[in-house]
Amino acid sequence: MSGVPSQRHVLVTGSGRGIGQAIAQRLQAEGWRVTGLDREPSPVDVAVAGTAASISTLAVDLTDAVALGHALDAAEAARGPVNAVVHAAGFMRTAALGALDAQASRQLWAVHVDAAIRMADRLLPAMAAAGQGRMVLIGSRVAAGMPGRSQYAACKAALIALARSWAAEVVAAGVTVNVVSPAATRTAMLADPGRASAAPRVPPIGRLIEPDEVAALVAYLLSPAAAAITGQDLAICGGASLAR
Repeated sequence: MSGVPSQRHVLVTGSGRGIGQAIAQRLQAEGWRVTGLDREPSPVDVAVAGTAASISTLAVDLTDAVALGHALDAAEAARGPVNAVVHAAGFMRTAALGALDAQASRQLWAVHVDAAIRMADRLLPAMAAAGQGRMVLIGSRVAAGMPGRSQYAACKAALIALARSWAAEVVAAGVTVNVVSPAATRTAMLADPGRASAAPRVPPIGRLIEPDEVAALVAYLLSPAAAAITGQDLAICGGASLAR
């Protein structure tokens, strides 16, 4: 991706809240046309006067393969080919051994992993054919494993394996695929009753990671300056990875 497309179009899942919202807003500020994919519809487009930058949200259930396909069709029909995709949608469920919920596993996998696979299978080959493109998956420090979070950790670990595999397939075509893995981040997810059994761990810096800090790294990875970074799992950990 030697340059920036004149019509920069990025898909951001989970754009209505938390990290996804911060990413969508940051990319809009940097001149991207943002199509958000979220469970909740957006009543109006949000545009920056005098520029092509805007945010338009499509309501879609990412676990519904047919609905997701239709949303991708609609996004491209309305705003042109997708130059980048950021998969930020997600949720957490926590449970210890002896209390693992099979339905929770299926739901976690469907949102975090299956949706990523469907988008990559549809969009990365087109980016490779165009000779430029970006994909960023929002992972988690939990991917390394953590008591009580095995189901969530497995999904986030899968994203790393997928990103490295896909990156190897499209690297020669000017397309990059990376994972950004934050430590505990100040979002509504921290108050989700589904994770009540496992309190967030505040990083050594003494505070939670801010969504805007994650968004800044994602924006960099989508920029021409990051063309040589691919297949990486980049931690925003506030020092959590320092202790070995």
